[in-house]
Amino acid sequence: MTAREVITDEIPPLIHTDSGEKALNWMEEFKVSHLPVLKNGNFVGLISETEILDRKDLTQSLDVLFDHLPRPYVFESAHIYEVLAKMAEHRISVLPILDASEKYLGCTSVHQLMNMIANTASIKEVGGIVVLEMNRIDYSLAKIAQIVESDNAKILSSYIMSSSDSTKIEVTLKISEIDLARIIRSFERYDITVKASFQRTSESDDMQFRYDALMNYLNM
Repeated sequence: MTAREVITDEIPPLIHTDSGEKALNWMEEFKVSHLPVLKNGNFVGLISETEILDRKDLTQSLDVLFDHLPRPYVFESAHIYEVLAKMAEHRISVLPILDASEKYLGCTSVHQLMNMIANTASIKEVGGIVVLEMNRIDYSLAKIAQIVESDNAKILSSYIMSSSDSTKIEVTLKISEIDLARIIRSFERYDITVKASFQRTSESDDMQFRYDALMNYLNM
């Protein structure tokens, strides 16, 4: 999935002649804390709610209130992981998306990305979650997949969390089976530490409840 595919039509850009008051009103209306600013159709920067509130006369236009704005953006061909990394790096709620000639195409938001991710098949698919802990040097997705598939299950998705000051990593797996007992025992036989597991059962539909709660929140 690329950045172009997550552009939302719900968040319009500001124009450099718009006032600080208008920017704040739009942020409240669209439930974001950042908005892109254009001048003659070109992306000039990203304005934040905090920066606007630091100014005294909000009736003035943005080009009067600000001499310079930060310009975080990604190109339309950027992978979704790059989009997420850029938003996390700059701690922004909205990220502008440009074409190869740096023409503004639109933007995406944290809510838009969460909606897209939550609606992917691997998230909605029935199954269980296992969190493994291992040394970075011992990581092999092929080996992990072999263990899972030996118990007639499939890995639906996976991701890795690591810390620069540690030699260990956490590998989170979404697995196609609800009952993870056999798979957990298999990991333990291979001396792979199972740090946590989350299983969906007929008695407790906690995963679906959390998913529905997330969707309801995003649609507010």
